[in-house]
Amino acid sequence: MSEFDADFVVVGAGSAGCVVAARLSEDPSVRVVLLEAGGPDRNPWIHIPLGYGKTIADPSVNWCYHTEPEASSGNRRMLWPRGKVLGGSSSINGLLYVRGQAQDFDHWRQLGNTGWSWDDVLPFFRRSEGAIDPADPALHGTDGPLTVSPITERHELCEAYIRSARELGIPETTDFNGADQEGVGYYHTTSRNGLRMSAAKAFLKPAMKRPNLRVLTRALASRVTLDGRRATGVDAVIAGKPAHIKAAREVILCGGAINSPQLLMLSGIGPAEHLHDHGIAVAHDLRGVGQNLQDHYQTRIAYRCTKPITVNDIMGSTSQMAKVGLQFLLQRRGPLTISAGQVGIFTRTRPELETPDIQFHFIVFSADRPAEGLHKFPGFTQNVCQLRPESRGEIRLASPDPKTHPSIHPNYLATDLDRRTMVEGLKLSRKIASRAAIAAYIAGEYLPGEAVQTDDELLTYARTYGGTIYHPCGTAKMGQDAMAVVDAQLRVHGIAGLRVADASIMPSLVSGNTNAACIMIGEKAADLIRHGSA
Repeated sequence: MSEFDADFVVVGAGSAGCVVAARLSEDPSVRVVLLEAGGPDRNPWIHIPLGYGKTIADPSVNWCYHTEPEASSGNRRMLWPRGKVLGGSSSINGLLYVRGQAQDFDHWRQLGNTGWSWDDVLPFFRRSEGAIDPADPALHGTDGPLTVSPITERHELCEAYIRSARELGIPETTDFNGADQEGVGYYHTTSRNGLRMSAAKAFLKPAMKRPNLRVLTRALASRVTLDGRRATGVDAVIAGKPAHIKAAREVILCGGAINSPQLLMLSGIGPAEHLHDHGIAVAHDLRGVGQNLQDHYQTRIAYRCTKPITVNDIMGSTSQMAKVGLQFLLQRRGPLTISAGQVGIFTRTRPELETPDIQFHFIVFSADRPAEGLHKFPGFTQNVCQLRPESRGEIRLASPDPKTHPSIHPNYLATDLDRRTMVEGLKLSRKIASRAAIAAYIAGEYLPGEAVQTDDELLTYARTYGGTIYHPCGTAKMGQDAMAVVDAQLRVHGIAGLRVADASIMPSLVSGNTNAACIMIGEKAADLIRHGSA
């Protein structure tokens, strides 16, 4: 068995893990080892923004998880893409930079998590961010490693969509990360000069020049080793060979909402009865590991377009593809720089709500399902996403073998509020589509189609055609209650020298895409560790 020595062992080179490893290694007196189950980010589709369509089901860079069939979502096995490469999901996501609402983080603080209110976390968002032309410099950082860029190319469909939303009374905004999230406007993206800015590119690559940081790829962690109730290191299989990495100070799990609870349970930290069922010796009975799973559920409305101006048309034409490929190579412009939604809406399904409860992504292409390829006709899409679902699921071990994917039970649409919000969101999307500006481009509604009209029919459509928008979180939640896994310093309850820093620690979902919040969690975790909250 190969052995490595470190002060800090970080497991997972995703959005948070890249930040944690990079920031800790700024201190030349400490040794940091970062383990990543995937490989280097050499796949060219990672760096081309529209390339997420190629990596969404590519097992060379993607865990390609699937959920268990559940009646609440049509008894389907849904693809759950998660990054298995340097940069993790920040290397395969849709590039949108959305922090969430200030109230999300104030709610975390109200749950007893001191140091996690909006005022507490804003400095860490600003520390990471290198915003180009920020609307409000007081809210944005300009010299951080993560470049955040405005979308500068204006598509005529996007402009028509904004006008139609404004007709319905939705205000226009230039910054979903400003003082007020509500409105319609263009997203900001983690990109620079037409290329993806992943956490690996922003944080890790510059740090890898340091002699005190060692990055081990093709390194699948199999368990955290313990001496009583203290973490001492990590057992892993690196390029097919067993290895042990000693941690003189701490182990930090940054594997995400699926991998981190799985590794905890494989290490004997989790619900005792469940561990016994898999023949795993219980080191610490911690009931909340794998529980509290949350995700944003989305349902799409797809339209046939009256004009051949969509990405569907480009991808279906060899000559068009050659043209946009040349445009990208020479100018870093054009359709290959498109994020997963150029225009968005944050709004409320009920006027009595204090803040938006739904998010729309407007996309200038269409597909039955994202991994199945684009439609052969001109098409575009409205995605409807509920921001703060009440439904809770769980991650369970399927086997004590670390190579076996865990069982994922998202339990979508389990509450009346979640069902009503999704239906109201679909109805609102149709109201927008009926307005003159965007209606002029609609030859017909392809999905779900005009035959689907009643609330019950819309809900059935949501159950059978909806799916993840790729934001799982909460499975090692932060808090002090009986189901909490980590405390406000991200230390695992009952185990010394072990922390979790990724989306799994979120006690509740943020109101928007999760990548920005995960990077913030990495920044704050590194700060907590460096300032000695052992």
